[in-house]
Amino acid sequence: MGNTVKLSQWDALLVESLRKGHGWSDEEIIAKVKAGDDLPSDDSIFQFNYSDLAAFAQKEPETFEAAVRNGYQIKYNTVRGIRSWIWVAFGEEPQLELEAGQEAVTARLTPEQLERVKTALSFGWSIEPIDGAAGSYRIEPIQR
Repeated sequence: MGNTVKLSQWDALLVESLRKGHGWSDEEIIAKVKAGDDLPSDDSIFQFNYSDLAAFAQKEPETFEAAVRNGYQIKYNTVRGIRSWIWVAFGEEPQLELEAGQEAVTARLTPEQLERVKTALSFGWSIEPIDGAAGSYRIEPIQR
């Protein structure tokens, strides 16, 4: 997948919230976001503004469509952003560890979810299984 398109962390969250939170298909996401009207309002803790995604889709339509249809890699992740992405994409809130030098996200993931996380994560992050906790993974920066 050397031709995987890259999205900002925020645009990735917007796409996943339409997919998971609103149940839109890839084709619905592409058509409705490109049209830019009839976009949902968001009253979640994230306060998503889908007009941001519509502006991106207008500016870079090929990148937007490829990301929705074929997947994407996030350009730059933060530990909080990874936690939010997993929460929005899969509907389960992972654990966030913020102790200095130990920053990480711990999440229970199915094999399919694990593959999606591996594909979406920006460079510089490792995903390691947690001993004794089947299906649980620790996602942390490679360098601190």
